[in-house]
Amino acid sequence: MKQSQTTIQVRYAETDQMGIAHHSNYAVWFEQARTELTAGIGMHYRDLEAMGLMLPLTDLSCHYRLPALYEDTLVIQTGITFLSAARVTFGYRVMKGETVICTGETRHAFVGRDMRPVNLKKRFPEVFRTLSEFLPEEENKEE
Repeated sequence: MKQSQTTIQVRYAETDQMGIAHHSNYAVWFEQARTELTAGIGMHYRDLEAMGLMLPLTDLSCHYRLPALYEDTLVIQTGITFLSAARVTFGYRVMKGETVICTGETRHAFVGRDMRPVNLKKRFPEVFRTLSEFLPEEENKEE
């Protein structure tokens, strides 16, 4: 899978009394990683929104394997795992060194400013093409 990498250092404010990163931070880290991925392929969220395209979150999943601790340096590997005219799924692997400590996914719908679904292929074909190029080769096909 083509992917981007985002480095995060766990801050003290992100930990609980045990010094473990609170589970709620992973959603924030996923958002940062997803934003860096889309910016890296030339699609800044603010530009998409200015075009009238919104990507609200419809589903979030995390599978925690090992804890992230205060001052740990984490690398979040992010890729696009599914794309259709109606939605996109981003996949995440949170790494501490060579160890996967968490995996996750976020699913997003393509909607207009009115929050009604849009067909990405028809209304924003250039965005669909750009996102398609980021899919794994076996998934890189029109649906």
